[in-house]
Amino acid sequence: MTKEFRILSATAILGYGFPIASFEAGLARNPDLIAADAGSTDPGPYYLGAGISFTDRQAVKRDLNLMIQAGLRRKIPVVVGTAGGSGAEPHLAWCFEIIKEIAAEEKLSFKIALIHAEFEKSVILDALGNGKIRPLDRAPELTRERVDSAAHIVGQMGAEPFIRAFDENPDVILAGRSYDPSVFAALPIKLGFNRALALHMGKILECAAICASPGSGSDCMFGTLTNEWFELEALNPARICTTVSVAAHTLYEKTNPYILPGPGGHLDLRDCRFSDQGGGRIRVSGSKFVPADPYTIKLEGARPVGFRTVSIAGTRDPIMIREIDRTIAAVRENVAEIYKNQSWDYRLNFIVYGKDGVMGPLEPHPGTESAHELGIVIEAVAETQALADTVCATARSTMLHYGYPGRIATAGNLAFPFSPSDFHAGKVYEFSVYHLLETEDPAAYFKIETFDLS
Repeated sequence: MTKEFRILSATAILGYGFPIASFEAGLARNPDLIAADAGSTDPGPYYLGAGISFTDRQAVKRDLNLMIQAGLRRKIPVVVGTAGGSGAEPHLAWCFEIIKEIAAEEKLSFKIALIHAEFEKSVILDALGNGKIRPLDRAPELTRERVDSAAHIVGQMGAEPFIRAFDENPDVILAGRSYDPSVFAALPIKLGFNRALALHMGKILECAAICASPGSGSDCMFGTLTNEWFELEALNPARICTTVSVAAHTLYEKTNPYILPGPGGHLDLRDCRFSDQGGGRIRVSGSKFVPADPYTIKLEGARPVGFRTVSIAGTRDPIMIREIDRTIAAVRENVAEIYKNQSWDYRLNFIVYGKDGVMGPLEPHPGTESAHELGIVIEAVAETQALADTVCATARSTMLHYGYPGRIATAGNLAFPFSPSDFHAGKVYEFSVYHLLETEDPAAYFKIETFDLS
């Protein structure tokens, strides 16, 4: 086994881009792997449900082109996880088409392995019937209706499917929905490196230069792994890794700062140590991996729940600002009265920026005492686009002319920055499957295909 394993993380999410100079600086350090995560659930359930990417096609193609050509020249593998942003079948196919275009246009020949992550509903229902599925915290119990109504259901694969794909000696691995660290950790784990350190380093590398100061998701990061520690190094002279920046990113996206759950177990980070090695290199040690029994895979599914129409408005009338809560309540009551005898249902939501638009009911400083203007987003969701339009228009016109207590002028309460004032936002999705699946074989559910592109 080699004593060190070196990884070039190109960008935080494929399509976010990276400076050529940073990428070349990483290549000059002779990496053993070039990798990038390509997705996230952060943009919400729409992209999984709709089967489209939240990243731009040309931007993804640019990043892939540079990564694949560099990997082929240097005979080192290129790995991409959560293809297309969400990692379901349409996302994987979309990203594969881009790679085939690159191969044709650049006259490249290479072997690619695809790892599929979308689940057949019958497989989910069989596991549900056998008691092999349980909800994550705060998720409801999974039902047949939730499974049947889902547009797509994916499983978040761990390192094992990647390890199995590496047995085929591919030049490129393109995977569906993936546990982000697996993209970086699988090959060193296969080669015998410490699993905990590989996963911990992968957790940080998946966000690339976000762990540097100043952080950026559109820049490269370099990692060096041994069996005792790993080191991180920024590749752009405008950034530097510090013990604080790396430790802070270790706390990223966790309900418990010391525990990082994932497929097959969790990382215990209570004994981690962060030390500055000079030259912007930060060394991390002490990570531990605690296996879980049984092994579980996180399932993610999204189902359509209607159509959305949105209207954006603003006000700077201090009287309306003072009365905004009562005004919104009155508008809700008016809309409910108008449509109370209809056979269809709707959802009406008001987001008030300048008051509690970001935090909502969790806002620690509620009230509008210091606000001189408010931005108001009116959102209506109903079973058809036309009905969503109807509800949004009624709420918008009611609020525009509502006579709140103390109102002086009658010419209108709101200012609309756009004409038309109402926007069709299309289908609305919600996460309907957010559960854990027990399995004896961590790679069994993830089909692997290989192709020779030339």
